[in-house]
Amino acid sequence: MHLAVVQLEITPGEPETNLSRAAEAVANAAETGADLVVLPEQFVVGFFAFDAYRTHAAGLDERRFERLAELAADNNIGLVAGTTVEDLAASAAAGYDVPAAEGYANTAVFFDREGTRRGVYRKHHLFGYESTEAELLVAGNSVGVVDFEGLSVGMTTCYDLRFPELYRELLEKGAELIVVPSAWPYPRVEHWKTLGRARAIENLCYVATANGSGRFPAADSQLCGRSTVYDPWGTTLAGSGEEPTVLHAEIDPQHLESIRASFPAVDDRRR
Repeated sequence: MHLAVVQLEITPGEPETNLSRAAEAVANAAETGADLVVLPEQFVVGFFAFDAYRTHAAGLDERRFERLAELAADNNIGLVAGTTVEDLAASAAAGYDVPAAEGYANTAVFFDREGTRRGVYRKHHLFGYESTEAELLVAGNSVGVVDFEGLSVGMTTCYDLRFPELYRELLEKGAELIVVPSAWPYPRVEHWKTLGRARAIENLCYVATANGSGRFPAADSQLCGRSTVYDPWGTTLAGSGEEPTVLHAEIDPQHLESIRASFPAVDDRRR
């Protein structure tokens, strides 16, 4: 399966600009043969644009998510729509199972080639250090794996990388590829590179980290980019610097199975 990871330039607080860039990048990825495309965390308003969260939140049935579904269908690709701010009250009113009756979540949605919603993941670990994310948002409480054309895909988000037990749970659910939409800033570049590779090695699975690119002057922060696709050995299949780009890599479930068969470390766990 041909995977494309979009490292998008994100302008804080400008959703239409960011959505237009995302649409262009997704279309370009599709033209080059992508089957599955992954966008970064909070690519619509920008992670550090906290003042814009409430203004631009949307329920799962509202236009923001409809546009993302159309983006998948129009380009005939699977789409992990990074994360955006979900209005939980609006989603609850539409009949969706949500972690709280009101508030907001950092939510990734998986759409298939027809634009059908196949999975929803709300970030579990909300970042508290020098950030207001944990004050503004509600943590998710469900973990799932999406079967996309024979590939089992797990979703996590950014800070989740620091909590390996979540990735073990995805492994137990059969994940072969785990995607990590992120808004990882400087100066913790070495953490970013090390943790993504570690999650791939310890779970013998593919891991794709999709970071954004850009500065957030109001928060004195800059995203470090360096999106990467790792194979189950932890080998880098595709990587980037800090500038906007699209990474391409082939995800091969048979290669994964051969690695797990030749080096069955996950079978030696003691519980």
